[in-house]
Amino acid sequence: MASVYTTEITSESIPSDNPIHQRLLKAYVVAAGYVQGNLLEVGCGEGRGIDLLLPKITSYSAIDKIEPVINSLQKKYPQGKFIRGNIPPLSVFESDSFDSIVSFQVIEHIKDDALFLKEIYRVLKPGGLALLTTPNKPLSLSRNPWHIREYTAKELTELAKQFFDEVIMKGITGNDKVMQYYERNKKSVDKLMRWDVLNLQYNLPAALLRVPYEFMNRLNRNKLKDSADELVMSIQHEDYLLTDSGETALDLFLIVRK
Repeated sequence: MASVYTTEITSESIPSDNPIHQRLLKAYVVAAGYVQGNLLEVGCGEGRGIDLLLPKITSYSAIDKIEPVINSLQKKYPQGKFIRGNIPPLSVFESDSFDSIVSFQVIEHIKDDALFLKEIYRVLKPGGLALLTTPNKPLSLSRNPWHIREYTAKELTELAKQFFDEVIMKGITGNDKVMQYYERNKKSVDKLMRWDVLNLQYNLPAALLRVPYEFMNRLNRNKLKDSADELVMSIQHEDYLLTDSGETALDLFLIVRK
């Protein structure tokens, strides 16, 4: 399953990915305090936080498009139900089926984000809760060609309010250690972007940017680790913090209820 890992699908086993892995893991740590009953994960990826969620719920279901990963997770977690499928819609699930839904770092990849949220609303039971994370656009360091779009806290809140009556926007930020890494990363990315005098990152189609983006992103992460190995490897999920201020967070943390 290691072959699926890229700088977009980070791995806990790649040392230079550690700060990002811990950042993504934090969403599951927080979610464990919210979820209950029948849980659906929309876009489970490589199963980063399943172990944190299982003790809190009655049943676990997941859907993702990467078939080898789904097959591997089904073997690892035979008590769960793993479905291979493109999303949206969530047509394999009946309406009013789940008490809780989590979908972390997924909506930015979805072309029809309105249908995505509409489907989450549909399959939630009345009173059910959904948790979503996505990068906070103002703090992104460059264009990510794997993302259809990114959101400000206001934009995602307004979109969610089209479908959910109860919408709470929080965020995941970092302590001084995390922000030190962020600032070093930003400085490094800014140096790389100086070579983009034609602003190609925004003017070229995303498909043409993915290979160079992956190469440069991996090069940059490895450089940051080599120059500050102690900092990179010392960051843990405890260094990321849930905040009520989504506007200034690294990731938006959206809480909605049907």
